[in-house]
Amino acid sequence: MKKILSSVLVAGMLVSVGVTTSLAMGGPSGPKTDWQIQGKIGSVKLNPYDLTPLTAVIMNGGYNLSDIEVTIVPKENGQTIKYKVDENRAKTYGGIPIFGLYPSYLNTVKVSYTKESFGKTEKVKDEEYKILTSGISLQPTGYTSQRGVPFEKVNVLKVEDGFKDRLYLVNNAPGKSIGKSSNSVWNNPMGGAMEWDEESSAFIVDTKGEIRWFFDNAKLMDWHNIYNRGLMMGFHQNNDGSLTWGFGQRYVKYDLMGKESFNRQLPLGYIDFSHAMDDMQNGNYLLRVASANTLRPDGKNVRTVRDVIIEVNQDGDVVDEWKLFEILDPYRSDVIKALDQGAVCLNIDASMAGKTLSDEDLAKMDESNNFGDIAGTGIGRNWAHVNSVDYDPTDDSIILSSRHQSAMIKIGRDKKVKWIAGAHKGWNDKFKDKLLQPIDSKGNKIVCEDGYSKCPGYLNENGGFDWTWTQHTAWRIDEKSDKRYIYMSVFDNGDARGIEQPALPTMKYSRAVVYKIDQEKMTIEQIWEYGKNRGNEWFSPVTSLTEYHADKDSIVVYSATAGMSFDLNSGVSVGEPKPEIDEFKWGAKEPSVQIQFIGTDAGYQAMPISLEKAFGKTK
Repeated sequence: MKKILSSVLVAGMLVSVGVTTSLAMGGPSGPKTDWQIQGKIGSVKLNPYDLTPLTAVIMNGGYNLSDIEVTIVPKENGQTIKYKVDENRAKTYGGIPIFGLYPSYLNTVKVSYTKESFGKTEKVKDEEYKILTSGISLQPTGYTSQRGVPFEKVNVLKVEDGFKDRLYLVNNAPGKSIGKSSNSVWNNPMGGAMEWDEESSAFIVDTKGEIRWFFDNAKLMDWHNIYNRGLMMGFHQNNDGSLTWGFGQRYVKYDLMGKESFNRQLPLGYIDFSHAMDDMQNGNYLLRVASANTLRPDGKNVRTVRDVIIEVNQDGDVVDEWKLFEILDPYRSDVIKALDQGAVCLNIDASMAGKTLSDEDLAKMDESNNFGDIAGTGIGRNWAHVNSVDYDPTDDSIILSSRHQSAMIKIGRDKKVKWIAGAHKGWNDKFKDKLLQPIDSKGNKIVCEDGYSKCPGYLNENGGFDWTWTQHTAWRIDEKSDKRYIYMSVFDNGDARGIEQPALPTMKYSRAVVYKIDQEKMTIEQIWEYGKNRGNEWFSPVTSLTEYHADKDSIVVYSATAGMSFDLNSGVSVGEPKPEIDEFKWGAKEPSVQIQFIGTDAGYQAMPISLEKAFGKTK
């Protein structure tokens, strides 16, 4: 006779219960294992793959399960999470996958399903399970300002009807961990992505600001192995529901339950993944990396910095590469000289705030053997800083964002440039016929000044066309684009706007922008923008995202370092980042969702997560 246990499952542990010592070992009736079963099927296994502590599986108990629906009962005034589970997913996990549990909470989960065994079926409706979870366990960095949690508080400023079911994955970079980070150097004076050898976080929040999922990256990293550590970046949810991203010298794919599809070291000819991993429509992946060993024209061998794209197939083999230092001009310096050296992407140095580079600085650098992650020109320095890459299947091309050229660039499979969206100033003759011409909504040509670096929208509060400056996430909106017309969503960070630093740092602003490009006429039209009206308080000097989502015909924006600023005299930080998620109905001037994170460090990117992709019909 089984011993009756409490209906509360403590931390998802499987509890073996034996009537006698002999029966616990099998006894006269043969092998037998008893565990706590709350409902009509199996036990609950919390954190099934040891990577996602706020997930669980209700084991199937030997039954075939179908018609599965899961409801995570919310806290008072909380957000309900409800989703259906494909029966093949249930087979994969050995039961019903449970996603969206609250941390440090006795969760109530309702499941409905049909169970079948030996021809007998039973429909079960709203069966309740109690699942107790532990707290968030993001590892503190050792600094007093780091709490080991992703944020201090969250301000939900607005969530309109139609968006209240949203779940947002947030990828932030809390900062260096004493004794762990920056212990590796690829080049003198600094390395590439391994300079960002830091703790990072990936978590999912609901529209109430509650954390409903996080990835335990401490279990993923090996801080004693240079090839298995680094800052997690480049998250995307693939069409199969799984997440892909990379860190340091690796790129990976895991689903929301923590199940691994692959975890691979970069091919040996390449180093330093960061920023971008794009899942292509052909099943391959585009990775933004660097060359492990390139011979410069002057005979020097160097590792390059953020200027190589590779395409890898599903087996991890390299099937193509784009060496941008051979395709573009690594000596175009116009934007690089105007960059605020205090915030060159994630290389934040408050003591350099407001300082720029001169021709003399670049000349001295080029004469020296100083290579690595430094804003400069020439192969082996951070001249391009590519921070996104996207694939256009209509003509087998890639579209990339080069921060240090302040340009979006399309390049074909033949390694020829198709167009450049950015200020015309400084491009050599080879590329002049590739530079896009700005037009207004009626197709009229827009004339810009100073080498087409200052257009009518420059510093114009009432709008008008402008290029993007030190931008992030130049992504093709596939659902609205075709072979001729491309709609692009971009986050215009706004540093070095007009190829200069403004008179006052408080004049800087960022924008989320959508452009329409006519590839036949080689024109570009700005059709939507947001952020200029928010001014300096919404300015994000580095990181951030603008992305279209078809399920709600919306634009999602993450102004990821809004509020971060420095005193130019002392070089001391005078403002903490206040990352903000904004989501807009297509064409809307004001957001339908506005969520602000307080008491966090540099945000990187954020995006909606689809549970239908994650748990719905498998292909």
